[in-house]
Amino acid sequence: MAYEQVTTAFANGLFMSLVLIVAIGAQNAYVLRQGLRREHVSAVVLFCAASDAVLIAAGVAGMAQALKGKPAFASALAGLGALFLGAYGLRALWRSHQPGALRATAHGASLSRAAVLAQAAGFTLLNPHVYLDTVLLVGGTGAQYGGSLKAWFVAGSALASALWFSALGFGARWLAPVFARPRAWQMLDALIGGTMLVLAALLARRAFLGA
Repeated sequence: MAYEQVTTAFANGLFMSLVLIVAIGAQNAYVLRQGLRREHVSAVVLFCAASDAVLIAAGVAGMAQALKGKPAFASALAGLGALFLGAYGLRALWRSHQPGALRATAHGASLSRAAVLAQAAGFTLLNPHVYLDTVLLVGGTGAQYGGSLKAWFVAGSALASALWFSALGFGARWLAPVFARPRAWQMLDALIGGTMLVLAALLARRAFLGA
């Protein structure tokens, strides 16, 4: 297996997951809140990162089985993924011109680890977007890689989740003031939008050229 293929699969998984997970949302606000409270941070970070990894791996495995021996379906899925990423990228670019911020309070009653993980599970697993992003979009993209390249794609995706949630949870004290500023999110959305459009172009190339 060529080193370039492994690197490409890993990097695509990393960047695709990263641009999808980095957004103002309830799950990110909850992880940031726990980081500010310094309450069961390791458990929350581990749960959120592991949940993403499991969902992505399941998506890749399931979609790989669905795509087996169906090149037309694979091309159609890649095309739909390109459209979705393109729309998502344009939406992120639009958000970059709008004010927005991620705020989380450190106040509130102390909770047990079980209660904190139950809340984390709710924010993670009861969000329909997590299934669209991890299972269908990321999973469908990773399923199109051959052999062990699927595993490298999943590894890159899992690393993206681990890095992001670790940064939010363990770096909350330093990140909270930054993420509370709308300008920071505008710049981040602009970067995310551009990255998504590049990924959409790569998926469109795979859909129409099969490469």
